[in-house]
Amino acid sequence: MDKKGQKFKNYSVEFKLKAVKKYLKGESGYRPIAKELGLPDHTYIKRWVKNYMEFGEAGLHEHRGKSLSPYRGRPRTNPMSLEEENKILKMENEFLKKLRAIQRRWK
Repeated sequence: MDKKGQKFKNYSVEFKLKAVKKYLKGESGYRPIAKELGLPDHTYIKRWVKNYMEFGEAGLHEHRGKSLSPYRGRPRTNPMSLEEENKILKMENEFLKKLRAIQRRWK
């Protein structure tokens, strides 16, 4: 199946936690646990264990589709207020000044 139309299954945090705890207790390896739980691939558990070790239970929560970008979603239909536009332009100018300073140091 090509990646374009591929659907991904979401697993609950409880399900992921169960799999991670089985692995961490040393009951068996990635592959047998994945087979026992009906997962299509053992890399799911590998990734969950890594995230759990790094971030704790918070690392098992779903993050797909939760963009932190200010440009997420549909484009604005209402124009920005002058204050908003001014604030954005000031931030861009500050960024460009810092970038230019860094580039000068590397020359």
